[in-house]
Amino acid sequence: MEKQVFFSIIAILIAFLFGGFVFGSMFNLEPILITEKANNSSHQNLFAEPIKNFVRESPKMSFIQENSLLGVTPPTSVTPQVLGSILGGVEIDESGSGIESESNGIIEYLVESGDTLLSIAAKYNISLETILWANDLNSKSLIKPGQKLIIPLVSGIIYYVKKGDVLSELAETYKGKVEEIIAFNNLSDRGDIFIGDILIIPGGKMPPKPKPISQAQIPIGSSYFICPQTTCHITQGLHWYNAIDFGGKCGDPLYAAASGTVQTIRYGWNGGIGNYLNILHPNGVVTTYGHIQNSLVVPGQTVSQGDIIAIMGGKPGMPGAGHSTGCHVHFEVRGARNPFAN
Repeated sequence: MEKQVFFSIIAILIAFLFGGFVFGSMFNLEPILITEKANNSSHQNLFAEPIKNFVRESPKMSFIQENSLLGVTPPTSVTPQVLGSILGGVEIDESGSGIESESNGIIEYLVESGDTLLSIAAKYNISLETILWANDLNSKSLIKPGQKLIIPLVSGIIYYVKKGDVLSELAETYKGKVEEIIAFNNLSDRGDIFIGDILIIPGGKMPPKPKPISQAQIPIGSSYFICPQTTCHITQGLHWYNAIDFGGKCGDPLYAAASGTVQTIRYGWNGGIGNYLNILHPNGVVTTYGHIQNSLVVPGQTVSQGDIIAIMGGKPGMPGAGHSTGCHVHFEVRGARNPFAN
């Protein structure tokens, strides 16, 4: 008899909890959809082409500097990129097959004695034209030991997205395929691109009358950007792409270098940069913060200079660390000189 009473009580409690969850979800659904629609309509200017979808996010709590608890907003679902970072730098596509992360990246190559442009192209199994286009060289250009070259790990074009760019038009201009560009650059299924994005167009060709694909440098004052990290300790000088690394402790807060609007937040390997976010500034310059542990902002959010936007990551083995040897932030400036470069 006592057992029957006990199990009856348990059954009633389970029914009560389940009913509260269902009805709570029903009552909360409509406001969520309305809010999301409003957000979409107010941030159309962030995209190189119109917004097609937003990733809904859920709150989570995380420690900063091991003594402060703040809310963060990671993705609600585990994407293939996030799963790839957890598994150690191998991304998983939708079919479940493994894709080596380095196969869709860009490397910075230091020329060695005896190297030629042809031998470097053969080493990475890419066309000579790919190296020439990526480095603004021609067939008569000479290279020397110690020189840095940008090497896409597939034959094609490196393209810097500008305002008004549309993916289908880029594919047509540079003789690429939309579906290949989307897959190679880990874009959303709809192919959303953003101002300041760096795309690889696999198999792309320069048109007969080449259009300039390098970014024009926007002049900025020396005080326009502040250091994104408290100590401003530089651990690596200027490297691809127009980046400076600032070292610190995992869990340190990271700051917006200038006011602007958060464009994109991506989790996973992402060609080695790991978890990262981009901020579009009023003058058209975009800053990128790589190897972050968590983002404290969301796409479309307006931030002021000095606002805490993320938490430093980069420790080897940490999800989203990317290609990293220790805790630091990879700070890129796209469209202007990096003020922290010597």
